[in-house]
Amino acid sequence: MSTPSSTTLAHQPSSTRGQINGVLFVALFAAAVTRLAAVPAIAGLGLSPLIVGIVAGAIYGNALRDGMPESWAAGVNFSARKLLRIAVAFFGLRVSLQEIAQVGVPGLVESAVIVVSTLAIGTWAGMKIMKLDRDTALLTAAGSAICGAAAVLAFESTLQSKPHKSAMAVGSVVLFGTLSMFLYPVLYRAGWLHLDTLGAGLFFGGTIHEVAQVVGAASNVSPEATHIATIVKMTRVMLLVPVLLVLGVWLNRPARGASARHGHGAHGGARKLAVPWFALGFLALVVVNSLHVLPAPATQTLNLLDTFALTMAMTALGIETRISQIRQAGPRALTTGFILYVWLIGGGLAITWAVERLFA
Repeated sequence: MSTPSSTTLAHQPSSTRGQINGVLFVALFAAAVTRLAAVPAIAGLGLSPLIVGIVAGAIYGNALRDGMPESWAAGVNFSARKLLRIAVAFFGLRVSLQEIAQVGVPGLVESAVIVVSTLAIGTWAGMKIMKLDRDTALLTAAGSAICGAAAVLAFESTLQSKPHKSAMAVGSVVLFGTLSMFLYPVLYRAGWLHLDTLGAGLFFGGTIHEVAQVVGAASNVSPEATHIATIVKMTRVMLLVPVLLVLGVWLNRPARGASARHGHGAHGGARKLAVPWFALGFLALVVVNSLHVLPAPATQTLNLLDTFALTMAMTALGIETRISQIRQAGPRALTTGFILYVWLIGGGLAITWAVERLFA
């Protein structure tokens, strides 16, 4: 006759083994996704492994999930949550303060105004006009405002939202970011944007969703515009840290307000301040990258591993996503993304003209 303690001890190794198997399964899946994303037809569309990962994961999660042992779900969840936070922190090795200094105050102003305004408009339009829940509206706004899928992942980790909400936000990034990559060069060459090389770099880098999409679009203008656009884009990535810190404080307000109303003291019931530690890790690694502490080959290797870890996280989110959940708010989330896209083109162009005149 087994005791409760012996049953627990017997179950624990099995549970751990299932979690490890789940992580290994996601890793193999992500490896296949990485190879698939390298296919010229897909890479030419500016679709990063992260985006291919969530699409492939969602297809598997909805069509073939019954083939995965139930014990592996813990490993999938680990990849979509804890591994995600570590990977977002290491994303900081892609940014350096020296690069940001190259575009100076105009690039910082462009990025800050677009990030803040897009987050505000997206959250307001999503919640008030399209009647989305708070998390879906914020995730959609973050993907458009900051750095595409990576920002969606960072916000998802802070909000602790449902996987299908991240999938809808990433869908917006895929659709409108890819459209930008082809539309922007056409508008520029047709003379409809009225921008010089600096202006094109500011506009492309300040308003296109993904880093790969920025490079793909700006490379059709000139190498100088591509350089400026890439750096401006990385300043938007850098703004992920203060935005997440503000988001953490904002999320904590209801808990602190409830604690104050019920007269709880320092040991009351308010939850801890929701400041994402991985955002601080991101900032620390930006500093490390700026100081050139690591050799260039080591940084490149870490960036490759980080991209793979992000791909694992995105693939795991896809596996956890259910199409039935997306159907409920999918069209409204995409419409919110479209509202933001119109703003990024029209408002972004106006901001770029203003910044150029201000710092001329």
